[in-house]
Amino acid sequence: MEYVYSALLLNAAGKPIDEKGLSNVLTAAGIPPDAARVKALLASLEGVNIADVLAKAETFSTPASAPAPTDKKEGKGEKKEEEKKEEKGVSEEEAAEGLSALFG
Repeated sequence: MEYVYSALLLNAAGKPIDEKGLSNVLTAAGIPPDAARVKALLASLEGVNIADVLAKAETFSTPASAPAPTDKKEGKGEKKEEEKKEEKGVSEEEAAEGLSALFG
């Protein structure tokens, strides 16, 4: 992970992500750089726009809010359907029977 973090740090600083830069960041952090891992990371980042990837990741981590109902009747109907779906769950007795099967 340190190698990825160093690439992200270089990107945030506006510096080029290359062997020298990655090695310098790792060395500054007290991690002896492994040339093979540095080259592997650079190969995997080739052609990747880190800013775009981070922007997409932010949209995935933000919970999407449900759209507001446009019609009051529509909104009430949706709530009733959701309540009915929740009621179809397993009762406590059924759950207890399933647990007792585990313990003989």
